Amino acid sequence: MNFLNIISAVFSFSILTSAFQAVAGVDHSTLINGSFKNGSDVTKQCLKCHEKQAKDFIKTTHWRFAGTPNHIEGMEKSKKVWGKSNLINNFCTTAFNGPDGITHEACFKCHPGYGWNRSNFDLNDMTKIDCLICHAKDGNYQRSTIGVDIDYVALRRGTMDLEKAAKSVGRPAIKNCGDCHFYCGGGDGVKNPGIDSSLISANKNQDIHMAAKNKGGAGLVCQDCHITKDHKISGASSQLAHFDGHVNCEDCHIGANAPHKNSPDKAAIDKHISSVACQTCHIPVFAKGQATRMAWYWSDTGKNIESQEVFEQETYSKKRGSFKWGMDVVPVYAWYNGKVTRYLTGDRVEDPSKPVVFTAPTGNIKDSKSKIYPYKKFEGSMPMDLKHRYFNTFQQYKSLWEDYDWEKALIEGSKCKDFCLPYSGKYQFVNTVAFIGINHEVAPKDSALKCNDCHNGGKRMDWSALGYKDDPVKSGGRKSGVNLK
Repeated sequence: MNFLNIISAVFSFSILTSAFQAVAGVDHSTLINGSFKNGSDVTKQCLKCHEKQAKDFIKTTHWRFAGTPNHIEGMEKSKKVWGKSNLINNFCTTAFNGPDGITHEACFKCHPGYGWNRSNFDLNDMTKIDCLICHAKDGNYQRSTIGVDIDYVALRRGTMDLEKAAKSVGRPAIKNCGDCHFYCGGGDGVKNPGIDSSLISANKNQDIHMAAKNKGGAGLVCQDCHITKDHKISGASSQLAHFDGHVNCEDCHIGANAPHKNSPDKAAIDKHISSVACQTCHIPVFAKGQATRMAWYWSDTGKNIESQEVFEQETYSKKRGSFKWGMDVVPVYAWYNGKVTRYLTGDRVEDPSKPVVFTAPTGNIKDSKSKIYPYKKFEGSMPMDLKHRYFNTFQQYKSLWEDYDWEKALIEGSKCKDFCLPYSGKYQFVNTVAFIGINHEVAPKDSALKCNDCHNGGKRMDWSALGYKDDPVKSGGRKSGVNLK
């Protein structure tokens, strides 16, 4: 082999090695040294090589739990930030209420950092980043249920090995993302439709994308769709004010991978693309792996109600109220143009006799940017201040969950220095509703909706609610303009 061939071989090997490392990640087993007493000890070693990544990360909404409201229609230019750190929702309500934000201790266990357990937290301290929650592959790394830190009980028992976890770091797997996203809302699969721990072992019928290849799926992990740059993760949750980029089916299904090109019904299907989102046909039902919560009535907290078991879930908890559950749920459908409406902490409730919409897609039949998307319709009830006419920031953790005293919970919940709202002394329960977008549990193409599921007497679509006079197959779609209300 001559010199040029040797150089060429070395160059080719280096390219292949770099490509492999980009996919598989660098082996850190020989780069990490020492025994660790806490999570920050691990982070300090990470920072020796990854200071830039840390500087990028502390700018993200994943770290700050807030961002500019670019997802909320009409607020795109606002500089005020909104997020988990200051929003209210109709699940667990708020994560910051009580004296000195005591509820942080329980709710911020999914913050990817160590120590944000009270109102004061230095968001610029990079040693507080929890690198392992996203990148550990081994060592049984886990966080404590309470305290916003690692599970020191598991560490003492030897069931968690911090050094092993640190040496195993690599590209995030489904479980890494799921450690937080599966369990938001108070339990596995509770809040986000189609996102629960069963996805780790899903078959192709549950999710064609995330099922392993040996189960007939594509074997994708979260970041294959949620493209990440400088630690900013794309994805626009219908529940949040900020997003770092939309994830669209067309990001992958285009060109050589374009859908429907071999379908005998291609022409008819393609007519729908300007008005119907891919998810609408390709996610016929959600919560296929396990049940999801469909309603949460805080107004029943503290009562003596006999709980029933539905889909292996309890319908009542004295601490939290009454619940409804669903499996294999048919979505509701609404127009979405890339923006949402959102109830913001302190907003006035104009008509308490009607359910208050916490989050919903914007768009309508006459908006050319809008398409029909599937949603989980989530209902509930929460306390509203009778004088101020806003939803109260009541304290659940270490208050309502212990003594079921609503007056005390409302008074204590108003005592944090940042985002808590004053309590006037009188309240009433008001019904709520939220429309939560469905983007996971994509079915195989053979299980997608067929024409008559929606048309020719099919009952899936509420054409009137979508703005049509009747089934558009009878008198033309929205482009014709003759079948609109």
